[in-house]
Amino acid sequence: MPPLVTFHQFIESAHSPERADRSAGGTIPTRAFRYCEALTSASALGWYVFPPFPFSLLFDGSEIGWACPAFEGFIPLSRAAQFPYLSAKFDEIAPPWAKGFCPPFLSALKEPGTVQIWSGLMVRTARDTNLLVRPPVNMPRARGYEQYEGLVESDIWFGPLFTNIRLLRTDFPVAFSPSDPLFMAQPVQREAMSDGILNSFQVGRVQDFTEREWDAFRHSVVARNERGCPIGEDAVRRRRRPAG
Repeated sequence: MPPLVTFHQFIESAHSPERADRSAGGTIPTRAFRYCEALTSASALGWYVFPPFPFSLLFDGSEIGWACPAFEGFIPLSRAAQFPYLSAKFDEIAPPWAKGFCPPFLSALKEPGTVQIWSGLMVRTARDTNLLVRPPVNMPRARGYEQYEGLVESDIWFGPLFTNIRLLRTDFPVAFSPSDPLFMAQPVQREAMSDGILNSFQVGRVQDFTEREWDAFRHSVVARNERGCPIGEDAVRRRRRPAG
């Protein structure tokens, strides 16, 4: 059976994607990790994607500069910048019609302080499976920038896997480390995105509860408060739930 997602690496030295873990990289509180099944399940849904190497961005309110170990100091990011030496390596193995088309590592977008960062990956997912690109779930938000979310039709579009950020700090470097996830990629079934599914909802009132809702309320709220809620009960119940 083919994998749900295949990541194709352009940069051999880069940190490979990893399955996201229930502890959110060890950042969530121990009590939540042990007993909050909702939080840990959300943390593990997807894969971590890392920067291909350490680099920094500097925004002065108008122009953006970038720096990396390959050169000294910040250089202007006027439009786009290649990962150091990658373009030549790409041209060595690419067919003639693809030479010169290695994706840029960084691209300055039209909006002030907005940068597109390429992970060094291209990705393909199984049929009818898309990828939601978003900040890592339940990890502390990075200081100095906001990250946009995007939904990629990666089953039919074979292109660079990137993220867009907006720098918030001026005159202070914002650093990116290959040991910290740059973003998270989560699988989304195409069916779940359809208007037929997303428009299928309603809003009710407590006055309209039927016997079914009151029975559920008694089980999930009243009974648990009367007898007390054993620590980790939800996690145990979820693990005992049949698959499928």
